[in-house]
Order: sequence, then structure tokens, then C-alpha cells
Amino acid sequence: MTQGGALDALTDVAGLRVGHATRTGGGWLTGTTVVLAPEGGATAAVDVRGGGPGTKETDALDPRNVVQKVEAFVLTGGSAYGLDSASGVMAWLEERGRGVRVGPDPTHVVPVVPAACVFDLGRGGDFRARPDAATGRAAVEAAAASEPGAPVTEGCVGAGTGAAIGALKGGIGTASVRLGSGITVAALVVANAAGSAVEPGTGALYGELLQGRTACPPAEVHAAARRRLAQTAAGNGSPPLNTTLAVVATDTALTRAQAQKLAGTAHDGIARAVRPVHLLHDGDTVFALATGDGPPLPGQPLALNEVLAAGADVVTRAIVRAVRAAEPVAGPGGSWPSYEELYGNGGGR
Repeated sequence: MTQGGALDALTDVAGLRVGHATRTGGGWLTGTTVVLAPEGGATAAVDVRGGGPGTKETDALDPRNVVQKVEAFVLTGGSAYGLDSASGVMAWLEERGRGVRVGPDPTHVVPVVPAACVFDLGRGGDFRARPDAATGRAAVEAAAASEPGAPVTEGCVGAGTGAAIGALKGGIGTASVRLGSGITVAALVVANAAGSAVEPGTGALYGELLQGRTACPPAEVHAAARRRLAQTAAGNGSPPLNTTLAVVATDTALTRAQAQKLAGTAHDGIARAVRPVHLLHDGDTVFALATGDGPPLPGQPLALNEVLAAGADVVTRAIVRAVRAAEPVAGPGGSWPSYEELYGNGGGR
């Protein structure tokens, strides 16, 4: 197993592209991220564990239903309002004849674009500043304009622009792994949770502790950070709301049922890095996709297990990277320090 792949990013799964549309300033602190599959789509599935999800077209991914391949996924800010960004992605796909064929003409398609949202309303100061169809179109155009295998920008971009995780600034993170079989498994995460990524007794990141990184911040650094976070939480008023979103991908061929199992086990990666998770006001949602363009699963009956375990692992690492990449924000909608600002390299990296 090779941790990190070529880019340590979702785009290590050949054919996948990622685009962000980011809005900041003037009351805005939000955005949309699109994962664009290869033309013709990819096998897809979803697993929703949070009690307060905001999603679109997730029923289409049920293995019992008719849709076989999906061309794009949307992760967006703006809570349920932001799901409108998927309309811009649908329009872009329709213009290119990409979607479920429903008539004799090649242009007769219905693009199925699964989407999920995080709550970031008002974090830039204006409750009504949220992604729309134009934001979604900008994100998919950015994905399409990127080169195959391009690096993925992390931190406060796209759907992670207004993200917060506990009292800290959240954001976008990504990670990948190449298994001994040659199969690549990767994840992209939007870390925006009511729970915390930080172990309260030490200041270490939960996800790094579970990766065997045992170095903890100095006690005085942690004490100062706790004081700052308490002040920030009090100043922001209402506690942060949901959600952690993830797209987990592999280049091996999976059935739709296998992809659904991958989405389900990938939630373990969230639970390792954020506590608590999957509560009534969380919207934790994981999409899974398989392009089928890489090495096949080995022949033994339980060969899928290695892919399932890797999916959870890359989600944990992607959350850590999201927290590490985030930058502090202070504005009319609230203030969120970053982990690096409070702990720096003393946080055990």
C-alpha cells in the first residue's frame, strides 16, 4: 500500500476532475464544489447517516433503481437553498448530451446530479448569500477546464469556504492511497461539523492520533488555544450546525451494491476524525463512485475488504488535511480561528 498516490488527492483516480466556485466578501462566505466523472459516467452510490441531511437525487443511487451511471456530484454550501447549484451543473451536462438517455435523439438526456449541502448560512454576514445555479455552473466549468490528474485545491474554497468544525475553521481536504493490487482509492471531504476534530485533553487532532501520530502540542499552547476557542464560541453565539460530506472514489470496477457498501464503511473515517457525528442536526453524507478504468478486484471472495478499509482511511486523512489547510476567518458573520493558527506544527504534524 502506497499512502498518498501521485497527488494524494481525489484526482489520483484517473478521469476524475474537481472544480470549485468560491464567493467571499460583501456578505458572502460560501461556495460549491463539483466532482466531474469521465464522460459516460461512473457507478455511484450514497450512504446518509446524519439526522438532518440536505440532499438531492440520492434515491436515484439506490441499487434497486434504474440509474446506472452518474456524470457529476455536487457538494455545496448554502444549506438546502444551495442545492439549486445542481441545476447549473445539469444544464452544463445537458448541453453536452451527458446524462440518462430518454429519447431517440442524442440530445434527449436527463442528467442525474446527486448533491448534498452543508450549513453555512449567514457566516459571511448575509443570510441570503448562498450558491445558486450560476455557482454550480462555474464550479463544473472549473472542473472541466482542469487537466486530468490536476492537483485539488484544499482549505477554504468551494463548498468548504464557509465551513466550520466545532469552533475551528473547516474546509475542503483530499487524500488517496494506492493498494498493493494497483487499485487507487481516494476521497474528497467537506469538513463542516458540530462535533470537534480536536481531542480536548491534548489538542491533538483525532484523525492524527488514529494514524499513529502521537506528538501532542505543548500544554501551554493547548491551554491558550482552549481559551481562544471558548471566547470564539461565546462570541459566535449559536453553535455550528452540520455537516461532513465526502466523495470516495476508486478506479476498480464495482457493482452498485459494492459501491453502496464503500459509501457506508467510509463513514467510519468520519467517526475517527470528528466527535460526535451522525447526530440529529448533522447531515453527514458520503457518495461513492467507481470508474472501472483501473485494475480489477483480485479474484478472492473478500477482495473488496481492502478497498472498504482504504475508503475509511482516506476519509480520515482528508478531514485532517481539511482542518490543517483551513485559514482563519473573522467577519460580520462570526470568527473561526484555524488549527494551524492556534497550534501550528506543535499540533503533531
